[in-house]
Amino acid sequence: MTGKELSPAKVLLLAAYLAAQSDIGRLASLALQNAAVLRPEILLRILLTYLPETVEPNSYTGFLRDLCDGQLRAQADLELDTSFIDALSDETATKKAKKLHLLPLSKNKTERNKNEDHIREFLSQRAYRINDEVGALSQLPELLQPFISDSVWLKQWAATAVYPFARRNCEYHTTSTSQYTLSEFESLPDRTAAIYLLSESTEADGEATGRDLRGLIAPWLYNELRWKDDIGPEGGSGTKCPGWEQAQDIILSWATKSWPHAAGAIIHWEGPKDVYFGENITMNLSDDRIQYLEKSYTSTAVACVYSITETTEEALRSSYQICCAVRQRFGKMEPLPALENLMSDTSLLPTLEKTPSGDPRMATFMRHDLLKASNPLTSPTSESLRLVTALTISAYISTSLGAPWSVRKAGDLLFIGDEREQKGELSKLLRTIANQAPRDDDDYWKRSRDAILWLYNWGNDAKTSQPPSHGCGPLGMVPREHIETEILKTLLSQSRYLLSREIYEGDRDRPLLRDKLQDAVYQSALNAFDNASNPNRTRGGLKKCDEIIHSFPSMLDKTSPLVKRVEALLKASHALSDYRLVLKQGEPFNPVVLRVHSDPIIIIEKVLSQNTKAYTRLQEFLEMGANMVYAGVTSPASSKKATPTTLQTDQELFVVDKRIVALCIEAALNEDDFETAYSYVVSRLGDGAKFKNDDITSLSDDWTWVAALKAGQYIRTERSQQPTHLGTASGNLEIRHLEQRIECLATAIRAAPASELQNILKSFRRCEEQLDSAIREEAANEAAWDAAGDFSALPGNFETPAQRLSQPPRNMTASAAARQGEEAPMSLFDLSRATARIAQRNLTALSSLQGIPATVGNGQTSQEQPESRTRKRDQLREAATGTLVSGVSWLIGANVNGGNTGHE
Repeated sequence: MTGKELSPAKVLLLAAYLAAQSDIGRLASLALQNAAVLRPEILLRILLTYLPETVEPNSYTGFLRDLCDGQLRAQADLELDTSFIDALSDETATKKAKKLHLLPLSKNKTERNKNEDHIREFLSQRAYRINDEVGALSQLPELLQPFISDSVWLKQWAATAVYPFARRNCEYHTTSTSQYTLSEFESLPDRTAAIYLLSESTEADGEATGRDLRGLIAPWLYNELRWKDDIGPEGGSGTKCPGWEQAQDIILSWATKSWPHAAGAIIHWEGPKDVYFGENITMNLSDDRIQYLEKSYTSTAVACVYSITETTEEALRSSYQICCAVRQRFGKMEPLPALENLMSDTSLLPTLEKTPSGDPRMATFMRHDLLKASNPLTSPTSESLRLVTALTISAYISTSLGAPWSVRKAGDLLFIGDEREQKGELSKLLRTIANQAPRDDDDYWKRSRDAILWLYNWGNDAKTSQPPSHGCGPLGMVPREHIETEILKTLLSQSRYLLSREIYEGDRDRPLLRDKLQDAVYQSALNAFDNASNPNRTRGGLKKCDEIIHSFPSMLDKTSPLVKRVEALLKASHALSDYRLVLKQGEPFNPVVLRVHSDPIIIIEKVLSQNTKAYTRLQEFLEMGANMVYAGVTSPASSKKATPTTLQTDQELFVVDKRIVALCIEAALNEDDFETAYSYVVSRLGDGAKFKNDDITSLSDDWTWVAALKAGQYIRTERSQQPTHLGTASGNLEIRHLEQRIECLATAIRAAPASELQNILKSFRRCEEQLDSAIREEAANEAAWDAAGDFSALPGNFETPAQRLSQPPRNMTASAAARQGEEAPMSLFDLSRATARIAQRNLTALSSLQGIPATVGNGQTSQEQPESRTRKRDQLREAATGTLVSGVSWLIGANVNGGNTGHE
């Protein structure tokens, strides 16, 4: 260091040169030697103007500290090189010094006398220049940190503006490019600045989002410039922070678009008091502002829970963590166990007594104005926190059981209170529980039942003898009785019979009354029946139906009408399993058709048409029809739960019996089995002995006469089956067939309504004429045969002894008997078996027929042999026909009383 004295101009030039060379040590030495020229303000301006921004702050912060303290220090061994200014004259140096253009420390050029004010101004200006010129934001904390404690203004400015800005771009989100300088950032509107600070927060995980709130937003809010006094409509003053309101909106938007970030932010950031200003920096806000931030943050957290639309268990678990965190920060609220513990032990589920159930306005609040202080759902109160927690647990329970709910979905069920929608959700829950239930795990079923009952009333079990009509949970509008009934049905459908009896038949208070339990078991049995695909009762759904109806023997014994009805239904279906039956092409028969068919007797008709010789099993079909009646499927009235009366049952049995016999007769005729059809006509139709009640026998019977008429109109063909035995009937098959047809037609006449008698009588007359013609033809054939076989004229022939007329040949046929009709009376067997039976049934009326002539269909009296003796067969025929005519003479116009003198 030279002892040469330098002019003030040369000192300034040398100081600027040393600053430009970043030679802080020699600059300090020069300042010590020329303290009068290089005052602190001049030194700071020279540094601000000529010290390169790329110089690391730690190389000159010590100099600044000494300058601030007024104790500059310099190394003694440093020498100043003044060679470049020695050649300058003082005048030239002065001119050059005026051209230094030193930057001012303060923009408003206000003079300050304190060194700390100069340092503060220098640091702020230096920070701006470093950011503007080289963008070296990482140097700003290093520049400001040593002087934080010296100035309140500098600490606030650094902690609330510089550090958050530098942290965002240099520490938290290093891959992003800053679109603002520090000065530009400070001039941004508060809402825009908040958006900028959190613009990159969703690029990381939820924990990083909480870090951003703690290190960026929270310190930024401690700046006094962020707060404004809000004048209310009534003249009251309030606190308002636009930047924080924008941050609330951003957090709420995360809940809708990216719930992990919202959950991570709220879980990992405890609120406005959880702030990171920087190393060894602390700041405070007024109590009213802190209270405002905490309450609004609580509202934001609750609003996020309502806004999360995800229905996954992970999302709901995060929502529950938000609720627990907010409750803990709110204080004076009991802690909650983990969700997994709640599901494993339902006794830990919380109880919520008062809820706004059935209030549709709350559903509107749940979607709009979530962050407004007037919203009752998000207001920072213990009631709103309990409500959102209960809704979150409800959504998690439903989702874990297999029916995904969001918190908003649970809220809709609670607030709107639509019973139909709640019943639908209950059905979904029970279906998914049944589908995912482990095998032989009764504890799972018990926990699921307890969880559903908690969803009904949120733990408020009725203590009084008269329980409330509705619960206070998301399923509260569904009657408790309905819930228990559906749970029982689900248990029975999954064959959990022992557990069902343990819950609903135990010694403790029974959840269901006896009649409700019986109806639930009955409906479950029918549901199993309807879902069966095999009509065999020993397999599949019908086996389950049988097991269900007998699962509560003490409640439903074998004498119960419901049990009898199901048993009859099972028997009817099981009987059909022996046959091939297809109702629609390509679709096999399902048992449910038996219950839903408008006329199940048609199913028997299908069986008869699709199974050869099935009509021969008449008794089996009659039993099947009777079981249909007992099961209550043959008429809409009997399908109701009410047990039909004995008269109603007998009437249905009468109709079903007649219909089935008629169907079997028609099936036999379709397969050309007239013999079987004839046997059914004479043995089954017209036999009403087992129905002695006049109310039954007087029922309209449109099947008996039709079946008998079809049998009577049947004509033998080559395909017709031959009789297996003749018995005492005629050996001529044609005559025998005609006699059987006459008897069938006679049965049709007795059963048919008056409007159909004329057509039946025509068929009867035609058949009788055919019989007469067949008998005469047979007699002629036998006479011709006998004539061709007369050997009396041959030599050596002996005379045949004459037989007595009173003793006809043992094997005389009907035709032979016809040839002897004038010589001797003929037996009923040899003439007309059918006509004789008709006559015998009407012998009681013969005494009244003495004056009635034999009448033909057109009303004319037959007088072919007025003087000769009438044959026995003709007498019987006339008696039978006369009986019919006397009954229907008004219809066919016959003269009953006229023309009887000729027969007298």
